[in-house]
Amino acid sequence: MDRARAARRAAAVAAGLQLLHLAPAAVRLPPVRRTAARHLAGYGSAPGHVALTFDDGPDPRSTPYVLDTLDALGVRATFFLLGAMLERAPGLGRELVTRGHEVAVHGWYHRRPWYPAPARDLWELRRTAEAVTDLCGARPRWYRPPYGVLTAGPALAAHRLGLRTVLWTAWGRDWTDDATAASVYATARPGLTDGATLLLHDSDCTSAPDSWRATLAALPLIATHCRTHTLTLGPLRDHGLPSGRDSRLWTPALHTT
Repeated sequence: MDRARAARRAAAVAAGLQLLHLAPAAVRLPPVRRTAARHLAGYGSAPGHVALTFDDGPDPRSTPYVLDTLDALGVRATFFLLGAMLERAPGLGRELVTRGHEVAVHGWYHRRPWYPAPARDLWELRRTAEAVTDLCGARPRWYRPPYGVLTAGPALAAHRLGLRTVLWTAWGRDWTDDATAASVYATARPGLTDGATLLLHDSDCTSAPDSWRATLAALPLIATHCRTHTLTLGPLRDHGLPSGRDSRLWTPALHTT
C-alpha cells in the first residue's frame, strides 16, 4: 500500500513539473500574445516599424541569395541562428554582421522542448550565444525557441544569459512544400501592420526542400507593401523592444526580473 501511494505521489509530482515546464507555451495563444505578452510576441513600439526576422540559418545554399535580395531592397533584418548551422558556415555568420544585419540565438539544434532538461537547455543556449559572439563578431540580444514553443527551461536559460525572448506576430508559412511567392505574401500581408514582427526562413534545413525560394521571391512583394503603407522594414534592434536584462521576462507560471 505504501509503495503504491509513493508511486502515485511520484507520478503526481512528475505531472506537476511537466505542467510547469509547458506553461509558458501558452504565449502561442493569440489572446495571450495580444495582451499579457505583447513584447514577448514581438509587438514593437517604434512608430511605423515592422521587424523582419529569419530563422534556421545560416545556410550556404540559401542565405547568400537572401542577403543579396535584402541588399537590393535596402533592407536589414534579424537572423535567428542555429548553432549547428553556424558551426558549419562561420564565414557566412560573420558576413551577416558585415552586411549590417543583426544576429540572434535560435538554439543549437532545432528540437521540440517537450520534456524538462534545464541543464541541457542552459548549456545549449550558452554554447549557441558564445558561438554567435565569437564567429559572427556580435553579441546577441534576442532568443527565439524552435517552433515558437517556449517552455520553462529555455525561457529561464535565455533570461540567465541576458537574452530577450521574442516570437512573432505574423508569418508567411514559407516552410511548406506548396509555398509560393504569392502564398507567402498573401499569408503575411494581413499581419504587416505597425509594430509587427514577421517570421520567415532563410534555410530549408527544417522545412520542405527548396521552400526558401518562395521566401526569396516574396521579399520584394513584402517590401513594396510596407513602402506603400508607410512602414519601415528593419531588424529587432530598431523595433522599440526592451532587450536582455533590461526587460521583464513574462511567463504564465513565473515572473522574474
